[in-house]
Amino acid sequence: MNKLHIRRLSLVVMALVLSASLLGACGTAAGSNQGGRLKLKIADISTNTVFRVANKKGFFEKHGIDAELVNFATPAEGVNSLFIKQVDVAFGADFPLLNAVSKGDYSIFASSGTATDLSASEWKLFARKEIASAADLKGKKLSFSRGTFIPYLWDVYLQQNGISLSDVTLVGQGGFDEAYVALKKGEIDAAWVYGAVLNQKFAGLEEARELSDMSQTPVRIGTGLIAASSFIKDHKEGMVEFLKALDEASAYAQAHPDETADIMYDEVKQPREATLKDLLKNPWNIGFTQKAYEGLVGQKKYMVENKIIEKDFDLHAKLNLDLVRQAFPDRVIELK
Repeated sequence: MNKLHIRRLSLVVMALVLSASLLGACGTAAGSNQGGRLKLKIADISTNTVFRVANKKGFFEKHGIDAELVNFATPAEGVNSLFIKQVDVAFGADFPLLNAVSKGDYSIFASSGTATDLSASEWKLFARKEIASAADLKGKKLSFSRGTFIPYLWDVYLQQNGISLSDVTLVGQGGFDEAYVALKKGEIDAAWVYGAVLNQKFAGLEEARELSDMSQTPVRIGTGLIAASSFIKDHKEGMVEFLKALDEASAYAQAHPDETADIMYDEVKQPREATLKDLLKNPWNIGFTQKAYEGLVGQKKYMVENKIIEKDFDLHAKLNLDLVRQAFPDRVIELK
């Protein structure tokens, strides 16, 4: 065999090796099954305990999940990351979930069971100190985080107090940190915020005071889980195990609050006392209740009527309850 033939043969062998390597790499992408395990990229935020406890304490591993947590500033940003396939699974309030399913083939497949009065009380309304009551909000600049349900909350709260949404100016902002700076500077007059860390931070503003909280309104916002419909179809058994892992992690966090607080401090530097306060008010109980369904129906109606959702859709077609029904059959309603 002459040198030219040897060189050509070497190039062919190298090409075959390279092709095999590329094919092997494709098999490790998010959402793939390796040795019966499901690789899963999960959208998370720094104040949510459930995913981190599931990861740290081995609940994901126990249920055959290789999880990678991808952190975002808000749950809404995590839901939006589904559009560019940055994650496989996300969680969020009704508003971003409905926005997502209205735009593509995504399915809401469980709720966290957090649409409670206690959880609602964690949504605090902070206003400039010169604002003594809701009536003083007329003509003011009110903050909302883009892509969230907060405009709906403002609408309900203002109507309760005899003010129209047209009587105020809503100022869209990228997150709570931006709202904090704006409230301090007087660029906005009021903002809704959530969670022990933020509530403590905003309460420390000399320029602001707590005016109310969401439990004083009829609004109750649950948290749902969402994924591409095709992803759920392709990984049904793995996703059932994912729900079981989350439920076990939530129960563990509630039973071991001090250890959970340590985990959150070690991983995201969240103050221990903030985690302990949040845990009491936000235990996850994976399922899909009547209250979760009614919350979605009410929010969808508002979004369609206000042209936030441009084209109406069948909500039932966007609810895939097969996974949670298989995991926790006694926690799921029958859709009618």
